[in-house]
Amino acid sequence: MAATSSANTITLKGSAEIVAEFFYYGINSILYQRGIYPPEHFTMTKKYGLSILVTTDESLKSYFGSVVKQLEEWLTQKIVQKVVVVVSSADNKEEVLERWQFDVETDQNVTVDSKPKEKSKSDIHKGIVSVIKQITATVTFLPLLEVPCTFNLLIYTDKDLETPSSWEESKPFLIGNSEEVKLRSFSTSIHKVEAMVSYKVQDDD
Repeated sequence: MAATSSANTITLKGSAEIVAEFFYYGINSILYQRGIYPPEHFTMTKKYGLSILVTTDESLKSYFGSVVKQLEEWLTQKIVQKVVVVVSSADNKEEVLERWQFDVETDQNVTVDSKPKEKSKSDIHKGIVSVIKQITATVTFLPLLEVPCTFNLLIYTDKDLETPSSWEESKPFLIGNSEEVKLRSFSTSIHKVEAMVSYKVQDDD
């Protein structure tokens, strides 16, 4: 009975863990689908019932490990507003080509001591699967990235947060002439994540 109960309820800490983990797989999917790193730098893994490609690059794995840990902590503190993946030209990092934005809404009434909310893990995972599948499908409409690219990861938090030493303040890397496409969202009933991608519109010569 207890196992069934835990599979159908969610705590603030459990929600933070699930959402942080989603960003690990979601960002890996973006980097693979958009060709930021060569395909041979990825390996197939099973998650949420999907086959997802994740990086094999040790330095990137280490970086993502620290990001997920920090994200989970900040999500538990309910101070994350959005997570943004910025894709820029490797030669000119000021030239932003794509901006993947994930807005995070948090139920501010929930605390670590609150009674767990009703929400099954399977329902949460279904929502996550729909977002990751849509990330995969974006290659059908996003412009081809014709130059070598790099990425930046931005995490927007409450303004009064003291930035950890391993992080630095950043500008928003907005795209001036852009098109926006709203993607799917998912909710744990404590955190809701809404996704969108904006991309640079090519000038007609």
